[in-house]
Amino acid sequence: MSKKILLNSKDIEIILHRLACQLIENHNDFSDTVLIGLQPRGSFLANRLVQLLENNYGIKDVKLGLLDITFYRDDFRRRSEPLAATSTKINFLIEDKKVVIIDDVLYSGRSVRAALTAIQSFGRPLNIELLVLIDRRFSRHLPIQPNYRGRQVDAINEEKVLVTWKETHEIDAVYLEQK
Repeated sequence: MSKKILLNSKDIEIILHRLACQLIENHNDFSDTVLIGLQPRGSFLANRLVQLLENNYGIKDVKLGLLDITFYRDDFRRRSEPLAATSTKINFLIEDKKVVIIDDVLYSGRSVRAALTAIQSFGRPLNIELLVLIDRRFSRHLPIQPNYRGRQVDAINEEKVLVTWKETHEIDAVYLEQK
């Protein structure tokens, strides 16, 4: 299996700042906006964005939730090994709020569909947007498109996009793995 680097840590840093600025343009002070990171991988991106918004751009009290979608997925019973659920950490209602769902890679759209179902337990949002670091645009099974994307990647189905974060892998990078 060969691995090609798509984004290095500097590229990711630039993209994170651009995404943070786009969020500020559309949500101002975030008083009516909440960010929801999809567990586990979207939580790293969501945490980084909140840190940038608060520390670099002076946005105070950004509401961040982490959502586990394991049991909302349409394929969770079809896997050969059991899925391990993580915890949902949303300590606020999203009733009449603008919600930004955050994930690392948009592939088939099934995770986002599961998130849309799961999020209903926390209220009815005013609207929902999607932010992803990587958009694999030729792999969609559902008609779901991001409002914010870091980078678009044209990868065929046999190729895998792997995002590593310094919190877990000691380096921020995005790779394209070929079998």
